[in-house]
Amino acid sequence: MDPTLREQIDNIDDRLIKLFGERMDVAARIAEYKKEHNIPVLDRKRETEKLKDIMDKVPDDLKEYAAQLYSMMFEFSRSYQTRLIGYENSLTDKIKNALKSTPELFPDKEVIACQGIEGANSHIAANKLFRYPNVMFFKSFESVFSAVDKGLCRYGIIPLENSTAGSVNSVYDLMMRYKFSIVRSLRLKVDHNLLANPSSDITKITEIYSHQQAISQCSDFLQTLEGVKIIPCENTAIAAKYVAESGRDDVAALSSRECMAYYGLRCLKPSVQDSSANYTRFICISKNLEIYPGADRTSIMATLPHEPGSLYKLLSKLYALGINLNKLESRPIPDRDFEFMFYFDLDTPVYSPKFMQFMGELESVYETFAYLGSYSEII
Repeated sequence: MDPTLREQIDNIDDRLIKLFGERMDVAARIAEYKKEHNIPVLDRKRETEKLKDIMDKVPDDLKEYAAQLYSMMFEFSRSYQTRLIGYENSLTDKIKNALKSTPELFPDKEVIACQGIEGANSHIAANKLFRYPNVMFFKSFESVFSAVDKGLCRYGIIPLENSTAGSVNSVYDLMMRYKFSIVRSLRLKVDHNLLANPSSDITKITEIYSHQQAISQCSDFLQTLEGVKIIPCENTAIAAKYVAESGRDDVAALSSRECMAYYGLRCLKPSVQDSSANYTRFICISKNLEIYPGADRTSIMATLPHEPGSLYKLLSKLYALGINLNKLESRPIPDRDFEFMFYFDLDTPVYSPKFMQFMGELESVYETFAYLGSYSEII
């Protein structure tokens, strides 16, 4: 390679760095003017006109790259101006108030809403999150959301995703319909065991009951059993309860070890799932915003315009502020063709100025934006 080419690149970069500094200085002066005249940082019309003008000056084969470059440049300018003007708004005030009013210790005993029955994974998660949970059981995830929303229970336990089966889509749909806050999350190791009545043994089993997801996660083991009928049911705990109440020694359930104690069963074969790395992530929700010490994870939802680059613009904000994105999920919005709700998990301490700036910028930018809470995750 001709060494002069690298020298040319270096020289160009030196000029770009100087021009970038000059551009940001002008952006700072514009921020002062906006602050004095109470003008919003975002001027979408000006940015659209500016980008069009740039595109007219750029060769066709570079238009795509120039559009990305200047979109990011606009984002940097807005972020810098927001920092200079101040990013406090109703949301950042709400977060600060929650930080002050939330107790230092997570509660030991509260009324908790769980879907299912005793021994269900949601019940196990509640027992791990709370020392003395007073659990109320409900038939559906929506009933859990409703119980928290109406104040019947202070907290609710909801499964969000499984490491092998993926996201629980019905829960994401419910999240669009209810107002709530996430106060903590838990990664629960899921262990499927073959449980039966005390008089049984594995040679007697002719029927196995469990949730369809558990059945699929134990397919390798089930294939080793000849002549055994596999019967899906509502969940793994209900399967265990049915086996216990049947009194039969020819039926078994794929369920948790906790269900042995709850329903007086014995374990014919432990840990029969295909993968040992099988986890379900649960969230603990509340009606009011509570932010406990150590909160280093944040969840938000936003409805983005159905136009090119809308998701990129939000991600560029994260990039500009150095905030890591842990999870991105999208769900279609009912009755709105080609529009989606995006769910984001952010890896950022709630105490970070960059986090507060991000919250200050987002609330005024997107049509629908929901801050779901900042919390810590138990692993």
